[in-house]
Amino acid sequence: MVFNRSFAKTYRCCPRKEDTYLPSAIPTPMTLESDAVETVARLMALSARTAPKARGTDVIKTLLVTGEDRTVLARAMREFGEKHNAPFFIRDAGNIEASDACLIIGALLADAVGLDCGGCGYPTCAEMLKAQGERPQKATPFGGPNCAVRMADLGIAVGSAAKTASIHNVDNRVMYTAGVGALSLGWLEGCGVAYGIPLRASGKDIFFDRIR
Repeated sequence: MVFNRSFAKTYRCCPRKEDTYLPSAIPTPMTLESDAVETVARLMALSARTAPKARGTDVIKTLLVTGEDRTVLARAMREFGEKHNAPFFIRDAGNIEASDACLIIGALLADAVGLDCGGCGYPTCAEMLKAQGERPQKATPFGGPNCAVRMADLGIAVGSAAKTASIHNVDNRVMYTAGVGALSLGWLEGCGVAYGIPLRASGKDIFFDRIR
């Protein structure tokens, strides 16, 4: 049985008859692990925030999804999968429901570095931003076009967050589907692209040992 320091004053490993002993008040190992996952998720958000970004300008947004909100996200993913005949969305929705938490990381859409590098497919940043305004809303899962440099920023932030999860031995997987689900719910206002990283503490990695 696991005790934490706050219970040590009241409960003893070998309680006397006069002691009040309430096993239900003591966190179970799984409760402790689930709480730890949320702590790691917050550390992951920190990693995403402090990850290197072009010109030192931050366009990253993060959102921690826990509790019943995981069910809401999974439902949105299933609905998208059914509407667009994409069964992998439905498969991933099951992972979201079974997770302890899910960190969503997105990048703001209406932003450009100002280098006119052409990486986005347009000669200038101004033309790319103009094309964003002319594109129908929600025509595709992700908004666009996007600054190629800002997409690199997003990738670095997502990778930094996944690294932090790995350091703390929390099973995780970067999911395009979870990001699409979050955007469809309007959870990351102003973001055009997002990814989700579901997290789980268990004896088996549910994110990789699964049916394709």
